Amino acid sequence: MKRIIVLLLLMVFILASQELQAQCAMCTAVADEAMKQGSSQGAGINKAVLYMFLMPYLIVATIGFIWWRKQVKAKREENV
Repeated sequence: MKRIIVLLLLMVFILASQELQAQCAMCTAVADEAMKQGSSQGAGINKAVLYMFLMPYLIVATIGFIWWRKQVKAKREENV
C-alpha cells in the first residue's frame, strides 16, 4: 500500500512539474526579451531551470532509497 502511495505521489510530482514556469526574475526578463525578438530561447531556459531544480531532489531520493533498501535487507537478515 505504501509503495502505491509513493508511486502516485511521484507521478503527480512529475506530471505537475511539466506545467511549471520555474524562472527567476532575471531569467524571465531575458526569456521574454528573447521571445519578443523571435527566439525560442525562453523554452530552453525554462527547461534548464527545471532540470537544476529537480536534480537535488532526485539525488536525495536516490540516497534515501539506497538507505531504505539496506535497512530492509538488514532486518530480513536479522529475522532469519
